[in-house]
Amino acid sequence: MEKELTLKIIDNIKNEDFDKVNDTFEDCGPETMASIIQNLPERFRGAMLEHLSNSTLASLIQKVNIKLQLEILSKIGPDKANRVLALLNVNFLSRLLRHYPKTDVDSFLKEMKETEASYVRQILEYPDDTAGSLMTNRYVSVNTHFTVGQAVEKLKTLALYSESLNHIYVVDQDGHLAGTVPYRDLIITEPEESVTNVMVEKVISVDVMTKRSEIVRLLQRYDFTALPVVNKDEVLIGIITFDDMVTTIINEAGEDISKISAMNEEIDFDTKPVSAAIRRLPWLIALLFIGLVSGSIISRFEETLEQVVALAFFMPLIAGMTGNTGTQSLAVVVRGLAEKEVDMRTGMKLLWREFRVSLFIGITCGLLIAIIAFVWQHNLYLGIVVGGSLLLTLIIGTFAGTIIPLILYKLKMDPAVASGPLITTVNDIFSLITYFSIATHFLNKLT
Repeated sequence: MEKELTLKIIDNIKNEDFDKVNDTFEDCGPETMASIIQNLPERFRGAMLEHLSNSTLASLIQKVNIKLQLEILSKIGPDKANRVLALLNVNFLSRLLRHYPKTDVDSFLKEMKETEASYVRQILEYPDDTAGSLMTNRYVSVNTHFTVGQAVEKLKTLALYSESLNHIYVVDQDGHLAGTVPYRDLIITEPEESVTNVMVEKVISVDVMTKRSEIVRLLQRYDFTALPVVNKDEVLIGIITFDDMVTTIINEAGEDISKISAMNEEIDFDTKPVSAAIRRLPWLIALLFIGLVSGSIISRFEETLEQVVALAFFMPLIAGMTGNTGTQSLAVVVRGLAEKEVDMRTGMKLLWREFRVSLFIGITCGLLIAIIAFVWQHNLYLGIVVGGSLLLTLIIGTFAGTIIPLILYKLKMDPAVASGPLITTVNDIFSLITYFSIATHFLNKLT
């Protein structure tokens, strides 16, 4: 169906029948529009986007990735882009503007209503991973002197405006958060009753500078549909809705996966081969030079290798197993750091746990490969060298995969940059040094 629509749109563009293009887009949902624009050859996009209505473009922009959002806005020109941006939800808009050129942001904000422009500027001032950058001002609050009936009337008035109707927030004269009233309680309570008599006073809120990881933990623990955000004076300034938080978590997970894969920029199905290669190359070139160290290590033990050629048979296994266990530990630590704050005590507890895990895995795999080496090469000492080396290198690999992201975390760097390829390459070096050092020590027993 989408393929047929895409071909139909291409024919309409070629015939410069842009009214039909608009009609086609308006008849299909935003998700279908997004799929069509992604599959549409780039040479047709500019002409089509230029003639789409502002409302259609606003719907489309909310369903595509940030790369395509910026492409759409650049192709339609600054004037039309400003009109499209004006139709977007303020919170979606503030997230989008973080990726927008600063001069264009300033130009757009000058054309906005001052109240909305002021709110967007406020949001943009907060760091990207804090509650302030994630919150919305589309919520319903009432004063402590309100009755239940007045609260219900205000809720009806702002129902289409608010992003969350499950709770009404109660504030005092100075805007301090005093409590919340579940929507259900409002319905079953007499209209003359004061909201203070039915509100829940113990409210869990977050400071505007609270980190995203802490917000995720709160949402997981308490199963909130929304979380109030207060400033340093405990004044309610916004809420974080569950659906916005889920989107943020998904995006963050995608970023971490890219970093663990040693790719520092977004690459998707639509990325051109040359662009994808250029984005991957920096890490790979760096790892290439680090990998040369492995070659120099082998050359230093050339004499050992010449005397016991069988040692070469187990080199890929030792290096591969060490890299694999390091990457597994890295994944565990990065996931744990995303879910909770880690202090010195927690870090040491994690290291001790991972050491015991690596010891168990090392003994099991070491004994297994020692038996295989002995049966295969009929040399007991070769089995001891290979099995003992694997035991030690698995412990080293696990420690590297655990310690490196913890160190980066303490240095206020993203632990995900301790990428799988980096851990694997570093562990290759340590594993080869360990393997050949042990083999050299037992050389007279191996020959």
